[in-house]
Parts: sequence; structure tokens; C-alpha cells
Amino acid sequence: MTNIKSMMQSSNHRLRDMEQHHPLLSSGTDVESGSLAAGVIVGPHHGGHGAGNRPMWFIQDSCGMVCATMTWFLVLYAEFVVNFVMLLPAKNFWYTLLNGAFFNSLAVLALASHLRTMLTDPGAVPKGNATKEYMESLQLKPGEVIYKCPKCCSIKPERAHHCSICKRCIKKMDHHCPWVNNCVGEKNQRFFVLFTMYIALISAHALGLSGIHFFSCIKVQWNECSEFSPGVSVLLLIFLCLEAILFLTFTAVMFGTQIHSICNDETEIERLKNEKPTWERHVRWDGMKAVFGGPPSLLWCNPFTGLRLRRVLLLTQGRRGGSEFSV
Repeated sequence: MTNIKSMMQSSNHRLRDMEQHHPLLSSGTDVESGSLAAGVIVGPHHGGHGAGNRPMWFIQDSCGMVCATMTWFLVLYAEFVVNFVMLLPAKNFWYTLLNGAFFNSLAVLALASHLRTMLTDPGAVPKGNATKEYMESLQLKPGEVIYKCPKCCSIKPERAHHCSICKRCIKKMDHHCPWVNNCVGEKNQRFFVLFTMYIALISAHALGLSGIHFFSCIKVQWNECSEFSPGVSVLLLIFLCLEAILFLTFTAVMFGTQIHSICNDETEIERLKNEKPTWERHVRWDGMKAVFGGPPSLLWCNPFTGLRLRRVLLLTQGRRGGSEFSV
């Protein structure tokens, strides 16, 4: 058997437990059947949820799935009230067409951004990669310290933190959001920013349309303003306004904090822990370019950018999916 301690001492590398901050492996610790003597299982290098034969990333958390379903329900409810209570009964064709096209387009972009945030791997570190082969592939400098997460048995990259809900270490983890049923990290932060932006826009638009509809109906009979009874219309509008105010406040604040974090190259966890930056910081426009990719353009606002769609016509055992398309 190969003794890990002697291998690491010869390379002058130190492996440390991220939580306890002391050498994880003591002398005489051997690798045996893929596990450490301390009882921590170390499996082969793999990508967990986001690799292999799993087509997409999805967190099976009951609270997160309920919150994500509620998000879709509330957005679809807003679309119902805006379209069927306010816009379609309106007598002005261009008012209905322009506002309907604008609101529904933003709603589609918001839901698409929500899906991309929820189903995109946020930057999960492969489980159980604390193996001799992987440590040798890192090509560490003499005396360099590497850290191991004791919860998911992974070598922790810089700025990675463990999420107890995802049960993985996430690169540049900002926070875990139950409304998107996922962590916000290195690979899906741009979609979360777009989601908060589009929700804030449709909330503000819905509030404006509600105000216009309410005051226009005061001047005439309520029966002429909507196909619903006056009492039902008022209840639908009141609930929509309350929903829009709450969503606008929450998403506008989240959008502002995310932009601030990106421009300062500092995640929310790093800010709360007051961690001093040991990495090369990309501030302001450099930070925005690093998250959204490339120079400023309309593609920054497109949640479909980089999307890969897999069409599966026939699924047979041992056969992979159909063609893969990039947008």
C-alpha cells in the first residue's frame, strides 16, 4: 500500500481539514479500498449531480421545490390578472397590444432565468476527489496548503463553501436561495441576477397597470372594465398589488446586493465572514464581465445564452441522447 503521509511529506504539501485547521492525515494513515483509516470514504473522481449520465442539475429539497413552485404560480397568477382582467377588456387596441407584449415577454424571460438558475450546476466541487491521483494532478508548489471538506470528502478550491442543503462544496457560493431551489454560485449567478431583474420589472409594470385600471374603472361602471364581477375584480387586483409590492421590494434589494457583490468581487458569505481577499479581485466592469461573459452587450440580458438542449427521440439502453444544440 502507498502511504499518503510519506507521499505528501516528500512533496512538501500539506492537506488540512477545512474546519479543524490541522493536518488531516497522521503518520501511518494508509489508503485501503478507497477509504481513509479515520472512516471518511473517498470515492473516485466524479461530478455527482452534474456529470455522467445525469442530464441536468436538480436539488431534491422539499422546501426548495415548494418555494420554486410557488414562484411559478405567483408569476402565472400575475399573467392571468394582467391579461384577462386588465388588458383584454380594454377598448384601446394598441394599449392592450403593447403592454401585453411587454409584460408577457418579461414574464417569459423571468421564468426562463428562474429555470436556468435552478437547473444549472452552480459550481459544485466533485465529491470524494481527495485521492492521491487528484492531489498529484494539482501540481502544487512546495509548502502549499490544500484543504479538504470533511462533509463531502472533497479538496476545497479557494473561495468554495459547503452547502448543507445541496450537500456539496460550491465554488464562489453566494448563498442558497429556496425560491430557485439551488445555490447561487460561480456558474449560475448571472441567471439569478437576471431573474431578480425581470421579476422586479414585471412587478413594477403590474403595479402601474393596476393603478391605471383602477382609476379608469372609477370613471365608468365596473362592469364595463372587466368580464369579472366588480367584487372579484377588486380582490384579484388587491392580491396582485400586494404580490407586486412584495416581489418588487425583495427582488430590487437582491438585484442591488448582487450587483454590488459582483462589482466588488465578494460573495455574501465572504462579506458576512469578513474574509480578507487572497485572490486577484475583478472589480467593477471586470467583475461584471467575469460573471456575464465578454464585453457589455444585449447578450447579458439573455437567459438563453449558452443553453444546450438535448433532444431525445428514442431512449434505449446503452444509447445516449439525441443531438445537442447550442444557443
